[in-house]
Amino acid sequence: MHRERVSENVYWFQSEVYAQVTAGVVAGPQWAVVIDTLALPDETLTIREFIEHELSVPVRYVINTHYHADHAWGNCFFPGATVVAHARCRELLEERGVPSLEAARKQNPALRHVKIVPPHLTFLDGDMTLRVGKKNLIISPAFGHSNDGISVLVEEDRILFAGDSFMPVPHIVDGSVDDNIASIKHIAKMGLENIVQGHGDIILRGEIDAAVKENINYLTSVKKSVKAISRRKNAAELLEDIKIEDCGKSRVYLGGLAEALHQSNLNALLQQMTK
Repeated sequence: MHRERVSENVYWFQSEVYAQVTAGVVAGPQWAVVIDTLALPDETLTIREFIEHELSVPVRYVINTHYHADHAWGNCFFPGATVVAHARCRELLEERGVPSLEAARKQNPALRHVKIVPPHLTFLDGDMTLRVGKKNLIISPAFGHSNDGISVLVEEDRILFAGDSFMPVPHIVDGSVDDNIASIKHIAKMGLENIVQGHGDIILRGEIDAAVKENINYLTSVKKSVKAISRRKNAAELLEDIKIEDCGKSRVYLGGLAEALHQSNLNALLQQMTK
């Protein structure tokens, strides 16, 4: 697992096992906040060990940017911590997370000690604020990838943990293309130093404008391309002709997962447009 100090007492972790998924830690003098957990127990436990042994503080809060397994199933490895999320995240973890974990355990023995821990502290509208030492964390809705998505801004450092509302290839199968575009446009106006994507590498200040433009162009392009064929009888077959490169992205992103994400975006948009 990769680890990097982003600023004073702010750390970033990236999985080497699953889809370059990321997590974060913001530490104060007495306790720390974890932002998302990783896909497999070993990596999540490595984060906990780093906090407890190298930073020498306990974890008081775990923030889930959304309910998906690679961001929330590790809640159980921080006993005693208060889990914070959007209200819809709690509902989705209970409705979908529990049966999904039961099915996944049959395929992956590494998940045998995992259990779903729904958020204890939730919000629905507006923002929520947590103070960690000298840092203010502003937790806000960030929909598009899913309808329970949130982001976490480290206000003093202008570092945004964007969750999956910002990814190398936006993924809207469980969300809304229009909501994702709106979230990205909001991010563009925040005056950030860094964007920590839900998957992939950290985006630095000088790269933010280009990354925002590329993601908006991609989402606009796939929406336009699918709409153009949606009324044709062979629309599903024609999806294969909408190449990821033609929509402004590369298939090499995320260790080669980009093409699969792109194809699932196309299929989801076609289903939505033809309902």
